[in-house]
Amino acid sequence: MIQRFTLTIAAAAMALGLAACGDKPQEMNGAGVKQDGAPYTGVGKSQYAQGGWSVGDKTSWEQQLKTRAQYGQNDYTRMSK
Repeated sequence: MIQRFTLTIAAAAMALGLAACGDKPQEMNGAGVKQDGAPYTGVGKSQYAQGGWSVGDKTSWEQQLKTRAQYGQNDYTRMSK
């Protein structure tokens, strides 16, 4: 009885071990995966776009990020003295 139980457990462990070997690799660059474009290319015409930068211009986009980080999100520069 115990030998039969041991063989059943061993067979189940081997079946689970072999089932784990059947996984296919999941690669990010596989077929059907859409890669994002560069962030400075924009999404087209949008009401939320900040004025002062043109779509596709990397230097104006970087300048807008720098300006927003310095004056819009820096509490030390926004705080009145």
